[in-house]
This record gives sequence, structure tokens and C-alpha cells, in this order.
Amino acid sequence: RTVQNTKLQGLSKRGAVHSLDAVSGPRDLTGRALLVRPDGSWDGGFGGHPELDRTVAAEAGAFLDAGRTGTLEIGEQGSRCGAPLTVLVESSVPAPRMIVFGAIDFASALVRVGKFLGYHVTVCDARPVFATRTRFPEADEIVVEWPHRYLERTDVDARTVLCVLTHDAKFDVPLLELALRLPVAYVGAMGSRRTHLDRNARLREVGVTDLELSRLHSPIGLDLGARTPEETALSIAAEIVAARRGGSGVPLTGAHTPIHHDPESRQVGRIGSVA
Repeated sequence: RTVQNTKLQGLSKRGAVHSLDAVSGPRDLTGRALLVRPDGSWDGGFGGHPELDRTVAAEAGAFLDAGRTGTLEIGEQGSRCGAPLTVLVESSVPAPRMIVFGAIDFASALVRVGKFLGYHVTVCDARPVFATRTRFPEADEIVVEWPHRYLERTDVDARTVLCVLTHDAKFDVPLLELALRLPVAYVGAMGSRRTHLDRNARLREVGVTDLELSRLHSPIGLDLGARTPEETALSIAAEIVAARRGGSGVPLTGAHTPIHHDPESRQVGRIGSVA
């Protein structure tokens, strides 16, 4: 195991990965390690059933996506080894980012929901009187800067979600012109349907294509009949989860769509995990 772990540690320095160690289960599997990359590939192995490594790598993907460290419980059926297996997942990946543009009252509720979902949440607004720690005590970062200028200089990736709540064309247009061309997971913008149509026209005027506009979730959120800031934040969060996980947003009651949309998980069967 020492030789194997030394190799995995060297590999982990080359990029964001998960190190997975079997900590309980069949004696011949405990102490073995697996390293999983964001693209789903892996090095090492547990040496059990040929499907076990693929099963564990697929389940660890949710941890990698969230930048979480914790334990993963593989049931007897999932382990293919005749006994349950507990795997310690150690992540070298930071939490995904949620950037909320617009320090309005609705933003405070969205920050709380974003933190609950495991995001590293940043609030950005050009108006210092609104973008304050007092108003957003739960935010990880508060930035006083023009939104598009901040987005130009900050780091984003394929897990980043951008929520535009500024509801003002002078902020929205340059921000969305940039945001819709970035490889992020989600871009949503608040506003009425009339605001949405006006904003789309302005974006087309500055050269945003219809294909780029098709990435925009606007008006932001799912139709939950939301009224309060908390309900609105819930509708936005629900849309983000659906967009990132491939959900339809329709009620599961009476639906014939799968409950879980991870193709790997469906292939390997039901596996429980806790963190």
C-alpha cells in the first residue's frame, strides 16, 4: 500500500482529484486506494470485482463535483464482494462557486441557500452601500466592483453558477455578454418577461448570438409560485440543480422520468453514500 499511495500522491499533485481509501469491509480490500480525476478516469484500484472500481469512481464523482471530503458507503450489491465497503474520500478540489451579482434583498436568501448546497458564495455589486458584510454575513466573499469587470478577472470553471439579480441594463448587458461566453454550468438573470425580452434585444445589439442566448435562464428560477425572497431563492436553487443534474423540473408524482440522472449510477445499481 505504501508504494501505491506514494504513486497516487504524485498523481494528485498534477490536478484536482479524489483519493479514495477503503477503510472497512472485506479484509483483502481494506487499505487499498484509488485516485479519481474530474473526467471520471482513475489510477490504482481496490483489487476486488472488476466493476467495483468503476462503481466507486462514479459515486465519488458527486464528491468531486462538490469538493467534499467524507465517507462513501458501498452496499453489498454495489461492492460485488459479498459485503458492504466503506471508502474514505479525500478531495483536493475546492467547493464550486456561486457568484451572485446584485446585492438586493433577494440575494441574501440566495446566499443562504447557496451555502446550504455547498457552494462558495460571492456577492458582487458596484454599490458599496448595498454590498456590505452586515447585509450578507453568510457570504464567503463580498466584492464592490462593476459586475462585468469582476467576472473578467475572477476564476470560474464548469461547476460555477452565475446568478444575475441586478435587474438593471447598465449592469446586466455587459455582464451577460461576457457570462454567456464562459464555460460555466449555469447563467440566470432576474426580471419580468418584459425585462427579459428587452434585455435579449439589447444583448443581440452588442453581438450576442441566439445560440449564446439559449444558455440564459431568464426569468430566473422554476415556476413554484414563489412570493418571498426565500421562496424565490428556492426556485432559483431548484433550477440550478435541475440544470446541472439533467432534471426536468416536473413533479416526480406520475412522471416516468428517472429519479436519479447519473448514467453511471443507473448502470451499477443503487448505492448509498453519506458524508
